[in-house]
Amino acid sequence: MIDLSKISYRAAVIDESGNQYNIKEYIHGLGWEENKNEIAVRSSFTVRNDKTSVGKLSSLIKPGCLVGIFATDGVHDDEVARGYVAEWNPTLQNSSDDLKCTNYDKLYDLQKSQDNRFYSSGTGTQSIITGLFDDYEIPTNGYSGPNVSHGKLKYNSSYGSDIILDVLDDAKKKGAGTYIIRSTKGYADVVERGSNTDVYVFKTDNTKSVSHSISTAELVTRVRVIGKADDEGQSSVEATLNGLTKYGIRQRIYTRGSDESLDDAKTAAQEILDDKGSPDEQITLSAPDVPYIRKGDLVYVMAGVSDNYYYVNGIRHDCETYSMTMELELAKTETIKENQTESKKEYKVGDIVNFHGGTHYVSSYSGSKGYNARAGKAKITIANGSGKTHPWHLIHTDSSSNVYGWVDDGTFD
Repeated sequence: MIDLSKISYRAAVIDESGNQYNIKEYIHGLGWEENKNEIAVRSSFTVRNDKTSVGKLSSLIKPGCLVGIFATDGVHDDEVARGYVAEWNPTLQNSSDDLKCTNYDKLYDLQKSQDNRFYSSGTGTQSIITGLFDDYEIPTNGYSGPNVSHGKLKYNSSYGSDIILDVLDDAKKKGAGTYIIRSTKGYADVVERGSNTDVYVFKTDNTKSVSHSISTAELVTRVRVIGKADDEGQSSVEATLNGLTKYGIRQRIYTRGSDESLDDAKTAAQEILDDKGSPDEQITLSAPDVPYIRKGDLVYVMAGVSDNYYYVNGIRHDCETYSMTMELELAKTETIKENQTESKKEYKVGDIVNFHGGTHYVSSYSGSKGYNARAGKAKITIANGSGKTHPWHLIHTDSSSNVYGWVDDGTFD
């Protein structure tokens, strides 16, 4: 647990000659953010353009200089963001002499670069992504992302970031899970969403505000798999997957590739239902800043009408006010098919069960981190269906057990 009252920040800049300067005493308006549709971290600050022993700050901090942001909670001291100055704006007004800078990490090169790429059928996810990293000289320290075989892919005048996001989306449709691209301490990697070890809990007493919304506007309740067109341009329906059709028929078409099996196409169609097949629940939450939270992390919210796990879709850290604002998306359960019956006893959210003890996990996906948990009474808070590796989320109801995470089928009754 961190002591939020001890949070403090500092910023350092490395000039063209490689000299490092601590600009903490001159800086204000410091903050950084990770936005939903961007892969690069954006940071910004304003400094008093004072004269120092080595010249005015505007002569030290120039476009292309590296800026690092660090945070400490009294125990840990760590880098939380870095970027290269992309926008440099000295402003003299009356007696005020300021320098405003906006900075982005190395992934910004992929956001701003177009490319033509062709990948033959069978090319793996890792090969595509690491190839782009290498070509744009983006440092890596290993690869943690998925590696499935893709069908033929062709991109014309596409931004590098869009290519990666499209490839990761295709991997997701093939059952690889949801992954995001981000840079940490100068090294880019692809990480599974919700794979963070520390899951922060936000309750009414440590939350400033929370706005909750549920929408069926983008809901998909049926996906049809369409085969290759014949000589007359007609395509046959090869499979139909139904989801929550009680909301009406909201249909998507998935066209099976010429080198894609029907089973693979049905898996991709099911992934669409899993992703879009339940109402979209999002919240905006403001709280005292936890500088270590990043986009893609899993958090737990017990404030307002929320009592669930959420993924961080976007986050803004404001060092001036020691606060942060998060755009959160419900960690959706697997879409429950209508008329699905099972011979075993059916459990539902809210049931109190007897947990047998064993392992609870930080997410429902395969490969997620697990920890030992004691046996005892627990409440089912999420029923994730049978599609995930760890399909049930339990929270202990008394001190006899400490279960607070995802568990496997058969671990309770």
